[in-house]
Amino acid sequence: MANTFKNKQSVNVGTSAVSLYTTPSSTTTTIIGLTLANVTGSAIEATVEVTDTSASTTAKIIKSAPIPVGSSLVAVGGDQKVVLETGDILKVTASASNGLDAVVSYMEQT
Repeated sequence: MANTFKNKQSVNVGTSAVSLYTTPSSTTTTIIGLTLANVTGSAIEATVEVTDTSASTTAKIIKSAPIPVGSSLVAVGGDQKVVLETGDILKVTASASNGLDAVVSYMEQT
């Protein structure tokens, strides 16, 4: 099995959920970092959720977490990891239009 480290980003995330990452077929992914930056002139809130497509459920990792002006929030990192199976989706939402930038670091195992 090959392990490949990667990252992905989404800029100007707004009030509609953005699918930041979807696990490819025949792959298991470990999210090792997720940072959300407030890019507005006001405080915002961020929500991060994972859709488990095999179970048809969506669970929140964080819900309406505050991010002050000029700040960022590390939603996943350090000792915390999130494992995604084939088809699972990592989604991000902000409380304001074009409110945040998101960067996810992950390892895919194929």
